[in-house]
Amino acid sequence: MRYLAVFSLIGLLSGASGAAMQREVAISSAGSWEIGPIIRGRNYSVGMPLAPTPMRRGWQFDFPFPDVRAGHVHYVTFNPGPLLGRSRIVVRYRVDAAPGVRFVPQEAPGSPATVSLFFQRRGDNWSARRQYENYRWYAPPHAVREIEPGVHEMIVSLADPNSGSVLVTSAGDNPGAFRETLAETGRIGLVFGTSGARGHGVYATGPARFTLTSFQIL
Repeated sequence: MRYLAVFSLIGLLSGASGAAMQREVAISSAGSWEIGPIIRGRNYSVGMPLAPTPMRRGWQFDFPFPDVRAGHVHYVTFNPGPLLGRSRIVVRYRVDAAPGVRFVPQEAPGSPATVSLFFQRRGDNWSARRQYENYRWYAPPHAVREIEPGVHEMIVSLADPNSGSVLVTSAGDNPGAFRETLAETGRIGLVFGTSGARGHGVYATGPARFTLTSFQIL
């Protein structure tokens, strides 16, 4: 199977600061991305490397296969700096797979496997208790994509009130907490799981590859 990838980054809107431009350019480095999450020393992406494989301009990874014993990918993220003042995230990617390969959520094998956008406030302890319920936010349902071969795009407005926290509080219900996360963002990236358990892990039943082709913070 032949895989090609072009990682295209579009400059920020006219008038963007030099620091903001540097954050945008840093996205092109595969080494700035982490496959995890790593919580109290444990990496939940079993059977995966710590970072995606760099391309000439971009990165990619292979899904573990052929079953859950081989591992599963959960989160692929990096530190973007604060998102407050940005308007939207545009993600483009490609999935390649051998004929007949299926993508399987490791906790819910009967559900469709999905990929979606995630961002997290600095200092999150991953407990989802008290104030930490509002430290992790996930893209609105309309931006969740079923994992399947082909070229795909997701666009997430950072003003969308339907973004949900880890315990499903919406940004519209708690705009203050949502804004605080945008102001103190520690991680952003892609999560693999199901529509109801966004980052709980996915594996494939045969050879398959995920290639990020564009990640724009606008």
